[in-house]
Amino acid sequence: MTMNDSGFSRFGYVLLALIALGWGFNWPIIKIVLWDVPPLTFRGVCLTLGGIGILILARIGGHTITVARRHWMPMLMLSACNVAAWNVFVIYGVANMSSGRAALIAYTMPLWSSLLSLRLLHERLTPQRVIALALGMAGVATLLGTDVMAFGTQLVGVLLMLGAAFFWALGVVLLKRFALPVPTVSLTGWMMLIGGVPIALVALLLEQDQWRAVGLYPALGVIYNIVVAFMFCYWAWNRIVFMVPVAVSSLSSLITPVVGVLSGMLLLQEQPTWREFVAGALILSAIALALRAPAQPARPAVPEPSNV
Repeated sequence: MTMNDSGFSRFGYVLLALIALGWGFNWPIIKIVLWDVPPLTFRGVCLTLGGIGILILARIGGHTITVARRHWMPMLMLSACNVAAWNVFVIYGVANMSSGRAALIAYTMPLWSSLLSLRLLHERLTPQRVIALALGMAGVATLLGTDVMAFGTQLVGVLLMLGAAFFWALGVVLLKRFALPVPTVSLTGWMMLIGGVPIALVALLLEQDQWRAVGLYPALGVIYNIVVAFMFCYWAWNRIVFMVPVAVSSLSSLITPVVGVLSGMLLLQEQPTWREFVAGALILSAIALALRAPAQPARPAVPEPSNV
């Protein structure tokens, strides 16, 4: 596959676009699901079923799903950060504030991942990537705007989303650092299953009294999360992380909150303002600059079978 200087192939661009759509639309969908489904139940069901589904597809596709014993501890660490911590913090963060603002705080992730990669991966933060990071964060700050002053009333939600962003960043860096010799599809399935089962068990203990009939739109939202947001987007994101340096993959993810804001307008009838347009321009500029930056030497990507 043809690569550009940033390390992205055409396949990588397609994955990036599909992730932006899949995860971007999911932010308002999460709010819709929470109308009828308790938070831990929602995440536990989606992760567990999604993990099982991915492993079944991996097996059907001829991939090995066996993981050597020496790789289980790194996998547990990856699952704890990328799946368990991220999903628990996000689902309660969204419940305590608007989905759009929650998405914007979550996508401060590139800031933390860029800093963590300096220490853990010894990646070089080039001037071009510093500018891209500044543009991306300026876009997020523009979207937040004067709402920052209102965060005092949503402090719990803000802290939860900042925690989610940090653990996502740490998980991305560790995924690159460990570079486990496991096919991405199998790795993704195990991470989701390992993180989802404990959440589902806690939901069984704490949320049974909150279970009730689920309406059509929340039910469709659960299905969307299992198939699109979890099974596909988690796999695609892990694949991208292996393709390029952390700074590039993290900055590239900044298109998702733009889609999240636009999808909130579509699904929740939120009204656009000049902030959304300015922020979108800044974030898209950051992505373009990040993808044009020459790739720095990084750890070798996990070999993938030709049918991935």
